[in-house]
Amino acid sequence: MKPSKIFEVYQDRSSLYTKNLTPGKTFFGERTVKEDNIEYREWDPHRSKLAAAIIKGCANSFIRKGSVVLYLGAAHGYTPSFISDIVGNEGFIFALDNSPRVVRDLVFLAKERENIAPMLANANHPEEYADIPKVDIIYQDIAQRNQADIFLRNIERFLKPNGYALIAVKARSIDITQKPKKLFNDVRMLLDKKMKVIDFRILDPFERDHCFMVTKR
Repeated sequence: MKPSKIFEVYQDRSSLYTKNLTPGKTFFGERTVKEDNIEYREWDPHRSKLAAAIIKGCANSFIRKGSVVLYLGAAHGYTPSFISDIVGNEGFIFALDNSPRVVRDLVFLAKERENIAPMLANANHPEEYADIPKVDIIYQDIAQRNQADIFLRNIERFLKPNGYALIAVKARSIDITQKPKKLFNDVRMLLDKKMKVIDFRILDPFERDHCFMVTKR
C-alpha cells in the first residue's frame, strides 16, 4: 500500500483506498485490507465520482485532514464516508440531501462516524441551512437541470475565501438532446465567470456522460 498523490488516499497496483476511520466496521460491503495494523477500505470508482476523477488523473482534490466540507447531494453516504476517512476526526462534513429515505441512511452512518452531520434540506434553497459556518470545501453531486446554478449559489453563501469547490456534472440531467461535451463546456464557461477551474475530467467509462471539475474561489 502506497500513498497516492491525493491527500490521505492510498493505492496498490489497481485500486484506491482510505484508512478506515472505524476499523472493523464497514457500511457498503466494501473490501478491506489490513497492513501494518492499519485497516484500509477499497474505494470503488464505479460507485464514487470522486474516486473516478482520481483514477482519471485528477491532480488534487484539495480535501485533506481537518477540512470542513459541505456535501450537496450526499445520497446514501458512499462517497461521504470516504471523505470522512480523509478529513479524519479533525475535520467535519455537512452531508445534505433532500430525500428523507437516504438521509435516514446517513443518520445510521453518522452514528458511527461523528464527523458527519446529516441534513435534510434542498440545495436549491441555501437559506434553509443558512446557519452552517463557512466551509473549506464544497462538493456537489446533484442530478438537476440547474446544477451549475445551485453550485454557484452555495459557493457564494458558504465557501471561504480561497476555498475549493468540486462538482460532478451529469449531462443528461441538464439536456438529453445536447451532446455531453458541449454541455460540459457550457457549464465550464459558466463556472469560469465566478471561479477558476483548475481540473477537468470526463468520467467515462466509470460514469457515462459525466464530468468532474475542481474549482477555486
